[in-house]
Amino acid sequence: MNSPRPKDVLRAWVSAFNAADADAVVALYHDDAVNHQVVLEPVVGREAIQQMFEDDFARQSMTCVVENLFEDGEWAIIEWSDPIGLRGCGFFHILDGKIAFQRGYWDSAAAK
Repeated sequence: MNSPRPKDVLRAWVSAFNAADADAVVALYHDDAVNHQVVLEPVVGREAIQQMFEDDFARQSMTCVVENLFEDGEWAIIEWSDPIGLRGCGFFHILDGKIAFQRGYWDSAAAK
């Protein structure tokens, strides 16, 4: 069986993120994955990533509006916005159908 394409993994990530479903989001990551939002320290490992999403979803309502979605080999790249005016982009390294590494860039000064 073939692994899903990186774009498809990222589409599933956006759907789970927009549903504020931390379990579904984290199921898309490798056990030793790294999530690095550049305004914060990297979060390492599925358990820590789970806690990060649970905390974020409890703190505020978040919506990822996909503006552009690209795929290049093992990478899926998203340009996004949200209803409160934040804009950013994310780079997802997908190996064997799961996220091994994620880096996000967004404007924290605009966060409300």
